[in-house]
Amino acid sequence: MYAVIFKAKIAKLNDEYSKTAAKMRELAFSKYGCLDFVAVCEGEQEVAISYWPDEQSILAWKKDPEHLLAQQLGQKNWYQSYSVEVVEIKRQYRSN
Repeated sequence: MYAVIFKAKIAKLNDEYSKTAAKMRELAFSKYGCLDFVAVCEGEQEVAISYWPDEQSILAWKKDPEHLLAQQLGQKNWYQSYSVEVVEIKRQYRSN
């Protein structure tokens, strides 16, 4: 399993951002096999972690035309800066 860690410094979030984020989340799950997605904002920081079965799914998601447009909107309107890390998960632990 793999994770994509998206970290951003927020410029300004608005209704268009909220609608786009919800649409992208649904697309990631329904078309590209995203396993889980968690995002939090605190102050000027946003961190989103998505989980994927393999790197091919991540690459296909990255190249999706709607996702590419959302990325452009993010760079132009919503974020001052951002970084993306793709990591392989070697172990996973859980507690109930």
